[in-house]
Amino acid sequence: MGVIALMCRLADMRRKEVISTRDGSRLGCVGDIELDTENAQLSSIIVYGRSRLFGLLGRDEDFVIRWSDIEVIGDDTILVRYCSPRRFRRKNFLSLFFTE
Repeated sequence: MGVIALMCRLADMRRKEVISTRDGSRLGCVGDIELDTENAQLSSIIVYGRSRLFGLLGRDEDFVIRWSDIEVIGDDTILVRYCSPRRFRRKNFLSLFFTE
């Protein structure tokens, strides 16, 4: 079976949604890429972390996914072998008075 080549621009990559095949979680959309200029190869894609309170409180950590962890690049999605870190629920002010 031969290799199928896919021509894709950075603008096209930014529209693609990145999904983990390990846990099925949606990581977000491609925000940036890293290029190996010495070998002229794509080394990784970067998915920006989710913004907190409309970006006023910053954002979560970015996901850096190596090229070797990308399984499939489709028309709308990119499937990757990546396990997103667990996020623990933060306690808020009301949790001091009400317990679950």
